[in-house]
Amino acid sequence: MNGKDVLGLIFANTDDDVISEVTGVRSMASVPFGGAYRLVDFVLSNMVNAGITKVGVVTNNNYQSLMDHIGTGKNWDLSRKNDGIYFLPPFNAEAVENYNASRIGALKNILHFLEKSNKEYVFMTDCTYVANLDLNEIFDYHEKSGCDMTQLYMHGKTPAIKDNPVLDKIEDGRITKMSLGTGEGKTTDFALKAIIIKKSLLESLVSVSYAKGLVSFEKDIIMKNLKKLSVGAYEVKGFCKVIDSLAGYFDANFSLLDSKNYRALFNRERPVYTKVYDDMPTVYAPECDVKNSLIADGCIISGEVENCIIFRDCRVEKGAIVKNSILMPHGFIAEDASVNYCIADKAVTVRSGKNLSGADSYPVYIGKNIHI
Repeated sequence: MNGKDVLGLIFANTDDDVISEVTGVRSMASVPFGGAYRLVDFVLSNMVNAGITKVGVVTNNNYQSLMDHIGTGKNWDLSRKNDGIYFLPPFNAEAVENYNASRIGALKNILHFLEKSNKEYVFMTDCTYVANLDLNEIFDYHEKSGCDMTQLYMHGKTPAIKDNPVLDKIEDGRITKMSLGTGEGKTTDFALKAIIIKKSLLESLVSVSYAKGLVSFEKDIIMKNLKKLSVGAYEVKGFCKVIDSLAGYFDANFSLLDSKNYRALFNRERPVYTKVYDDMPTVYAPECDVKNSLIADGCIISGEVENCIIFRDCRVEKGAIVKNSILMPHGFIAEDASVNYCIADKAVTVRSGKNLSGADSYPVYIGKNIHI
């Protein structure tokens, strides 16, 4: 299967509530990650690296920053006369309600977009996981299996996401038993919300299910049709982090301080693309002390920084101490301030002499534009 035969669908707002502190002013897709990226960058780059040339971004609310980040799609080579990137925001109150209530309702509202596409397959995914996937391998697996659809899954600790599907039984590469909302915190085979399916089949299933008043794609389409449809299972191995809580978001970022994880995610053969700002290099003052940290361009570091993820255009003044923390763009840590186990959103200022500290299992979150 060629990526040019696949339509990409990205659901930008699914499971916003799992990190509601961060998504209060943005969609899940536009949540900053890894010092220079947004969560959408990873799924979008996976698609582009596989040759997908048409991508629809299904939004619901707080999508202004996402539109600003993606723009015309130029940084992903999706600014083109044919195909390219398409934003699919809700066009009325019913569309907003359908997105919030069900995946089936959200798909029903974009059926016109699906019908107009000449692609044979659809790869639809959320932005709640971070991984560098070889989608060409996944597409080939789906085609060779002869399945009606293929569900991506992982083996590990089940995410703390409401109704996250668990694959209870897999036989000969096919799912024969599946459940929702069970096994949280246990080691299971849990589904990533990423599926490859034939476009015509998706259109048919969505139209029939919506007419019957059904709402859950996993429960009402996949689980109820396990005997009628052949649902394949593809195991995602290697580095893959699921964002299921604020602590999970914190841990996923800090896993990149392990060089092995960093190299696995930022694979040279499959680059991760993002919006380019062309900022100046970071300035490290002679008196600074920086250890085991990821620091983006445009920063001025004069204080002590250890085990941190620091985004662009941040400033840590002389005498300031920042440890085990995430500073999003335009952060300012003043002289003699101390920050430990914190997540500081955009344009946060911590004034001189202030001390903020959380814990590794409970990081303190500081909202956007807050001055302390």
